[in-house]
Amino acid sequence: MALTALVTGANKGIGFEVARQLAAKGYHVFLTARKRDAGEASAATLQKQGLNVTFAELDVVDPASIQAAVQAVARASDHLDVLVNNAAVLGDNGGNALTLSPDLLRQTFETNTLGPLLVTQAFWPLLAKSRAGRVINVSSGAAALHSMDSYAPAYSISKTALNAVTRQLAAVLRSKRIAVNSVSPGWVRTDMGGAAAPRSPAQGAEGIVWLASEAPDDLTGQFLQDRRAIPW
Repeated sequence: MALTALVTGANKGIGFEVARQLAAKGYHVFLTARKRDAGEASAATLQKQGLNVTFAELDVVDPASIQAAVQAVARASDHLDVLVNNAAVLGDNGGNALTLSPDLLRQTFETNTLGPLLVTQAFWPLLAKSRAGRVINVSSGAAALHSMDSYAPAYSISKTALNAVTRQLAAVLRSKRIAVNSVSPGWVRTDMGGAAAPRSPAQGAEGIVWLASEAPDDLTGQFLQDRRAIPW
């Protein structure tokens, strides 16, 4: 049974690199993006490298789009081994919790917190057909409560809530042989992370790819960075 993986928000940055690394390991990767043109171009780039990558359009805040993606994957494969919930937004622009716009918080939650929950709810039946399904929620060091400060309140709060989603899903999916973990990729040079970040996208992707492909099957409900559990 061929190994399969789906990565959300994979047309650039960490998501693209996760898709590349998993495909290089022999996975059939469903590279998803909200914008079809960008997603198809990124998938074509990897296909030209001889990698088994298929584009699937997916907007994580649109239930109809999610269901269409499930159907597209189900037509190509009878199971899914790995789901990487990577799609995220960072809309904070120097404000703090006292000036945070409620609309910005809602929009950020829709993508960063509700999106991964909805996508996992839709794909878990396919994951349950894997020998050992894995869900990886791409979180952030900014989500850690023990060290949280005033940085990017909408983003930070949404990622903390995503960690709670991880714990809830891990508890209910353990009996289905599906592991669910959060991972911080560190500060990575992407459109979101900026040019000053110390890590490359390849370095940021490494921990995610390890969780997807090499981590113990019974490792679940954890918050990790660089293959090690970190404080919530």
